[in-house]
Amino acid sequence: MKVNCDKEGIKKASQIINEGGIAVFPTDTVYGIGCNPYNRNAVKKIYKIKSRDVSKSFPVLVYSKELAGQIVSFNKLTTKIADKFWPGPLTMILKITDSKLKESLNLDDRIAIRIPNHKCTLDLLEKCNFIVGTSANISGETPFTNPYECFNRIKDYDIFVDGGTITSKGESTIIEIVNDSEIKVIREGPLSKKEILNL
Repeated sequence: MKVNCDKEGIKKASQIINEGGIAVFPTDTVYGIGCNPYNRNAVKKIYKIKSRDVSKSFPVLVYSKELAGQIVSFNKLTTKIADKFWPGPLTMILKITDSKLKESLNLDDRIAIRIPNHKCTLDLLEKCNFIVGTSANISGETPFTNPYECFNRIKDYDIFVDGGTITSKGESTIIEIVNDSEIKVIREGPLSKKEILNL
């Protein structure tokens, strides 16, 4: 099923996600694929669709920093970073505090999390709160910014939210804070380490 990124499309996609389905949707960086992160069967299905190694955990997109605070812990530095760069193309790896999520996503004690800066994704997150948010591509292949290519290449999802072509500088920058104070860049994307350090 393909829907537009409008009120009706968002309503349908959020219903499908909340009922355990899989959605492909636009973000501020690339097209993403996601589900309810608390639904273990849905999470397993995304691993299968992407042909992704189960040892590689999925990041989670969240509607707000307040909601993020319900599943992860922030310190002074990560709070400052989140306040400056969220919503935006920055993923932070933080300590997870939600045991149910830890189990459903098969995590150790940390989770990758971000708030995307895209109206369509935020409208979807407003209805779902949390969504697994990984790029909608086969593992190892280039992520999609073109909805037509993504729609024709990716299979076995339940709904495709068409938000048009995405213009971005690539996938999000991923950082982790080591020893509560040192910023470690795991993947450099649109945001450079210099920009992040320049708080």
